[in-house]
Amino acid sequence: QLQLVESGGGLVQPGGSLTLSCTTSTFALTFWAIGWFRQAPGKEREGVASISNSGSTNYKDSVKGRFTISRDNAKNTVYLQMSSLKPEDTAVYYCAGAPWGSGTSTLDGDYDYWGQGTQVTVSS
Repeated sequence: QLQLVESGGGLVQPGGSLTLSCTTSTFALTFWAIGWFRQAPGKEREGVASISNSGSTNYKDSVKGRFTISRDNAKNTVYLQMSSLKPEDTAVYYCAGAPWGSGTSTLDGDYDYWGQGTQVTVSS
């Protein structure tokens, strides 16, 4: 079973940057599609970005130009670089894995394995 672990969350001021990491020691992520999702208090979980096993990417419109998803297969890690952060980016961020690999879905129902989440708070 794929076990994912997120890290890198924290408190940042508006306009600041954070980089989240998603890694696992149970499988090689090379062939997996990985998505980043977030859930703010009182809101439904939403897809933020995804990356296929070949490196194709997909982003939610509101984060385009501010967030970058990337993968380092040698480190078995997927990153979400976030810049120009806004208070509305505050949420628990989750990474998720899908074995179909080749797509870039940001629908949570398309992913089978999830991490525990990391809190991102954007506030002055």
